[in-house]
Amino acid sequence: MTDPQTEPIKIIKTVLSRLPLYYNFLLEKRKENYKYISSTVIAKSLKLNNIQVRKDLACVSSQSGKPRMGFEIEVLINDIEEVLGFNNLDEVVLVGAGRLGRTLLSYQGFIDYKLNIVAGFDTSFELVGMQVNNKPILHIDKLVSIVERLNIKIGIITVPKESAQEVCDIMVKSGIKVIWNFAPVHLEVPDGIIIKHENLAVSLALLTQKLYDKENKIIENQ
Repeated sequence: MTDPQTEPIKIIKTVLSRLPLYYNFLLEKRKENYKYISSTVIAKSLKLNNIQVRKDLACVSSQSGKPRMGFEIEVLINDIEEVLGFNNLDEVVLVGAGRLGRTLLSYQGFIDYKLNIVAGFDTSFELVGMQVNNKPILHIDKLVSIVERLNIKIGIITVPKESAQEVCDIMVKSGIKVIWNFAPVHLEVPDGIIIKHENLAVSLALLTQKLYDKENKIIENQ
């Protein structure tokens, strides 16, 4: 019989989607030396429903919140990290050291989510040998051996769309299980591989459309 204390916490997707919002907010409050915070303050700051926030936090934390003080921030951060898997540092590789790739290599915010890009990979001899944010850019021929040696499970693709499927196949062959794809192309992966497609052009177009719709509504209401 399974010990219920060892069973993973099961959280519905809608709650999971909000946990990073709470996490970011709590990190900021911790930097401001807050020790406690109420669900009301969280809800008001994030423009969410207070009852929804309390239900979400009850799913991930055994804390009930102290009267007039609220939740202990450090404990709440640890509880959310546990649910989201942020309690262990995950190492990541990135393939494609162009402008976007180097920007991601330089980004310091990944460490807040316990993610560390250990190296970038490329085929350009102008880029191979460089260091970005103290992270080496290596030739892609070394990708498989490094991923296998370090047992890395997460990969980021920032290559042109023509090369993306080939890079994806190499990642899968090396043992990577999670792929974050920035190339503007849909990639085919075997069962068991988790992939997130991030099309920046489409995202910007959607934002532009929302702005257009909002401005039209304002004009219609005048």
